[in-house]
Amino acid sequence: MATQLVTIREFLSYLNGNEFVIALILFNWLFVSSLGTFLATPFRHEATAGKFYWISLCLAAMAPVQILFIRKIYDLAFILGTSPGFYPTLAYTLLTTAPYCLMLGFVLPYSLMVIKNQTPDFSGTQVYIFDNIGDIAGGVLFSFVLVYYYTPLEAIFIAHLPLIITLYRLHGMHHREKFPAVLGSLFGLAILTGAMIFELPTLTPVTGQLVHYQETPYGRIQLIHDREQFTLFQNGRPMFSSQDFIAAEEAIHYPLAHIDEVHRVLLVSPEARMMGEIRKHHPETIDCVEIDPAITDVELRFGLLEKIPEMHMIHEDARRYLARTDKTYDAIILNLPEPDTFQINRFFTDGFFALAGKRLNPGGILSFSVKGVDNYPSDTEVQKISSIYRTIRQTFAHVLLIPGARLFFICGDHPLKTDIPLLLTGKNISTAYISGYYSGNVTPERIAGIHDRIDPKAPINRDFSPYLVRILQDEWFDRFATSPMLFGLVLALINLVYAAYISREEFVLYSTGCFTMGTEILVIFAFQIFFGYVYLQIGWIITAFLASLLPGALYGEYLRNRGKSVLMATDGAMMAGMLVFMGAIILFHDRLPAAAFLVFGFAVSVLCGCQFPVALNLQGGGSSAAVKVFSADLMGAAAGTLLTSILLVPWIGLGGAAAALILLKLTSLIILFFSHGTSFPKKISNR
Repeated sequence: MATQLVTIREFLSYLNGNEFVIALILFNWLFVSSLGTFLATPFRHEATAGKFYWISLCLAAMAPVQILFIRKIYDLAFILGTSPGFYPTLAYTLLTTAPYCLMLGFVLPYSLMVIKNQTPDFSGTQVYIFDNIGDIAGGVLFSFVLVYYYTPLEAIFIAHLPLIITLYRLHGMHHREKFPAVLGSLFGLAILTGAMIFELPTLTPVTGQLVHYQETPYGRIQLIHDREQFTLFQNGRPMFSSQDFIAAEEAIHYPLAHIDEVHRVLLVSPEARMMGEIRKHHPETIDCVEIDPAITDVELRFGLLEKIPEMHMIHEDARRYLARTDKTYDAIILNLPEPDTFQINRFFTDGFFALAGKRLNPGGILSFSVKGVDNYPSDTEVQKISSIYRTIRQTFAHVLLIPGARLFFICGDHPLKTDIPLLLTGKNISTAYISGYYSGNVTPERIAGIHDRIDPKAPINRDFSPYLVRILQDEWFDRFATSPMLFGLVLALINLVYAAYISREEFVLYSTGCFTMGTEILVIFAFQIFFGYVYLQIGWIITAFLASLLPGALYGEYLRNRGKSVLMATDGAMMAGMLVFMGAIILFHDRLPAAAFLVFGFAVSVLCGCQFPVALNLQGGGSSAAVKVFSADLMGAAAGTLLTSILLVPWIGLGGAAAALILLKLTSLIILFFSHGTSFPKKISNR
């Protein structure tokens, strides 16, 4: 579990990762692990504790090697700060994790085979329970300790120490000779320790000098110095440069030029040179919101952010801050990247714009920007701009679009003027770029051209229906002239063949794995919409899903002889729980307490855990049965991750995604209902 979380964060630090990339990583991890479980089947009669010892040692050694491999392959294949296309991303994430995931999937059923060769009556459910305890421990250890205080390879080292110690004891229990155990344990420790030596060298860029590196709960911070310019990277994405005075002038003066007297300004995610530009308008207070305090520390330490008396730093999610504060502002300036993640998309929805409108004084201005467009924008670019424009117009009567390297949206309740240099001259404010180049670059024809391309029928971007995320996915594919269609068809074919081959019990677990992972993603997305990216609470959600599998499995072991009736009851309860949860979100919105998300996640995972021992018992309970149910659960989880993140939520919203997951579980329930007896034939085709 700790290795999985470190690996996901590692990929995000290189791939400018959004939920699409996260879904690909999780899909590859779960899918390849499910293949690994099948590889264990031929070895069930030859499984021994000695072989298990060396296999597990190899698994421990592969964890840090995988992280180093991810870094070096990226350096050879891609350029830092760029965004690879869909198929390069798929290949990169698959090839770098496949060896470890195959071994990981192999180890779980193989451990059961080793035990059963010694104790034939040992239940496969017990292995599932102990594995789940390990998942919980790894999730808690990483989410609440390792991620705060240690680098990735240090976290890998600490998380694997219990495994190395336990393997040493295991070898000692089955072999009199201590030397092989000592040698193997030293080998594992040497690999884990040696990898930490390469932590910084593997993070050093090909060009430029790495002057600061830090891991925070929100991601990786790298500050690179190259040719007297500092560039700050967060999770592999270049956030800003110390020499980019044009961006600072545009972001500040475009909105503030329209305000006669500026008293209070809210600036979300401040960057270099902005403070100096704001001071030209003589505000009384500048509230700066940055969720990660480590970014602020780096900016101030290296002179990337000017500390001025008017500035007040607020380390909190900006949307959450606006929801709780009673302050009002003359201007709210958002300095955010593209809304290509559900986290950033929250600042481009009708819900956020309405909230921002309530926090503006009469005559106040809301300003933000997206990537600029050419004179002949693509259809996806037009749809992106049109959706944002139509969404913002639901709150603000006047919206001015100013083209450039970034397209600025200036929004207010009064008419807005396009001659920014003239407005600044009237306020006696001097600028370097705007006064000299604005009139030549931002012509009336370009402004009119952007407004003329607005599609009046473009969908509204909503919290529960993130249209912009889907559009930016399409834009990503268009940029590289690729389509995920081939991948989707191959994946659908694999799942259809698999579903036709497996037994009814396995299909129930397949659908449950899909439902549970899909539900976990829905809960996290909904939580982010209402409460923002609060890492500790997101960690609690993940831990709640993991922890509740344990009592579910224990109770399922108690009920395992009741067979089909338990599976039907838990299927029905899952569907009912989803209906209640979505109803509560629709009715109560942000008034829903954070505890409700934890309770719902806990309840769904209890039901999921309850089904595992029942299905295993109906399959016969042996090693072969355990391999099949382990694989079914992992395959379903892989499908649910990709289906919910990439297809359902972007295309039909949270409500539509919930309905699709309910429909899947309804299919499982119908199959159970029309079967006969308490046990089923082994293949669906024979039912």
